[in-house]
Amino acid sequence: MASFFGNLNAEAYDRQYTDRDLVKRIGTYLSREKWLFLGVTVVITIIAIAQATIPILAGQAVELIETDQAVPVETFLLYFLGLGIGIWCLNYIKTILFARAAANIVLNMRSDAFEAALERDMSFYDSFSSGRIISRITSDTQEFGNVLRLIGDILNQVAVIFILLFVLSRISFSLTTVLLVVSPIIFLMALGWRRAARRMTGDGFRAIGNVNASIQEAVTGISVAKNFRQEASLYTEFNAINQSSYVVNLKRGALFATVFPALSTMSAVTFGALIWFGGLAAGAGTITAGAWFLFLSTVDRFFFPMIQLSAFWSQLQGGLSAAERIFALIDAEPTVKQIADNKPPTLKGHIEFDAVDFRYTEQERILEQFSLDIKPGESIALVGHTGAGKSSLAKLISRFYEFQGGEIRIDDANIRSFDLEAYRQQLGIVSQVPFLFSGTVADNIRYGAPDINRTDIVNVANQIGNGEWLETLPNGLDSDVGERGGRLSMGQRQLVALTRVLVQNPAIFILDEATASIDPFTETQIQDALDLVLAGRTSILIAHRLSTVRSADRIIVLSDGAIIEQGSHAQLIAQDGHYAELYNTYFRHQSLDYKPWEE
Repeated sequence: MASFFGNLNAEAYDRQYTDRDLVKRIGTYLSREKWLFLGVTVVITIIAIAQATIPILAGQAVELIETDQAVPVETFLLYFLGLGIGIWCLNYIKTILFARAAANIVLNMRSDAFEAALERDMSFYDSFSSGRIISRITSDTQEFGNVLRLIGDILNQVAVIFILLFVLSRISFSLTTVLLVVSPIIFLMALGWRRAARRMTGDGFRAIGNVNASIQEAVTGISVAKNFRQEASLYTEFNAINQSSYVVNLKRGALFATVFPALSTMSAVTFGALIWFGGLAAGAGTITAGAWFLFLSTVDRFFFPMIQLSAFWSQLQGGLSAAERIFALIDAEPTVKQIADNKPPTLKGHIEFDAVDFRYTEQERILEQFSLDIKPGESIALVGHTGAGKSSLAKLISRFYEFQGGEIRIDDANIRSFDLEAYRQQLGIVSQVPFLFSGTVADNIRYGAPDINRTDIVNVANQIGNGEWLETLPNGLDSDVGERGGRLSMGQRQLVALTRVLVQNPAIFILDEATASIDPFTETQIQDALDLVLAGRTSILIAHRLSTVRSADRIIVLSDGAIIEQGSHAQLIAQDGHYAELYNTYFRHQSLDYKPWEE
């Protein structure tokens, strides 16, 4: 497990986007906040002009001193004080506007990523760690939001650079030319870090994804870990993954730490050259001392945003790397293929498998040329050893997985032609381990039919064994089920799940029955619920209990993805074939006629 979580390779659905494609894609989110960005642009322009005014005022003061004129100190102080307060207020407004724009973009991007995660097929979650997916939706979007806030500073620096370039060219065109010749070197140096910064940032995101995945698995399986006394082992594995993340982020920090000093050194060399050439020009009388001072002061202010802008480039790669991972999740190709999105009418439940081929992987073939006809309203029980293909049939009917050959028809219509959401609204599914969401029993029953009122819930619940199962719950329908339904027994969870299906009133019912031992009282309650669910609807029962098998109209015996026997319980027992063997192995001890002392 540790080696799995320690993997920093890209996921199979990751893809490479060019900077141009990423910027264009990000632009669709930025365009939604155009009015906020317009306000930010106006404020930034005013701030840049105000900041450019400071060295100009200082230069004027030097000119007055050079010509032995009186310097209006109070006036200059008031100017500087007013500029300082004004710039501070404008920066506050800019920060508020940009923070809101960035928050809105992160909100929209995170919503799109979560929606995409909801739309991914079940096979996607079988192949990729949910912890890593969560990391993309949470950590990566947050990282992108942090970089977005840097863009406000970048825009401010760009505006300052252009305004200061205009001021510098008016002071000394020749010295400004020298500056323009040297400045691109700084940008080229920053570009040199781009590829390494993108790669290192991607590794950092994958490392934190591994950490999140490790935490999620550990917390989810904490009961198993405690049962086998493996808390120390979990901690050791997590610590190794955490250390790996630490090393990756340390290298990333070291890389970014080299950017600013290198650019500062280059700017210092350039500044020294300008002092030298400017001093010669001032000595020759081609530039006044005040103008030279103004130029140097302006250059100092010019270099700061220049270095900041160059340093931001490396950090911007982090934002682009985060966006790349988010868009990869959004753009992941679905495996379930649709040929149309027709909203199905109320289904009768006629299900046909026609020469269906299905495999999870090339090496894991499950069904080959499989055919089965299930009549409307018929209930069938699927039995067979583990790996026979029982659950695969249910997953194909549910459209959780894609079959590779043949055709599946529902009421004579190709199953691929149905709109998935509308089709699944007519399916009632109870998984082998029923999943309950945190909340009350009533909340979970209402999950399949949000508009149902409490009276109807009570009426449906009371149809199951006269509602006696509710009396076993501490607060009846208002009982808190806990995380994943952990406060309820497996039998109680099944009863809640079956009631949830009853209020939904589906056309097709699929039960992947749990194998857990259940007390006779709960067994009776579950059978009552099953009888209600099976009445008048097509049902596919993956059966592990004899009572469930006998409830079916027809029993389908599977082996290696093929039907080897089918018929009623009595017929199959009389054949003394594979079903009889399964019955003697798994079901016989559940029969009331079973007498172990006679064996």
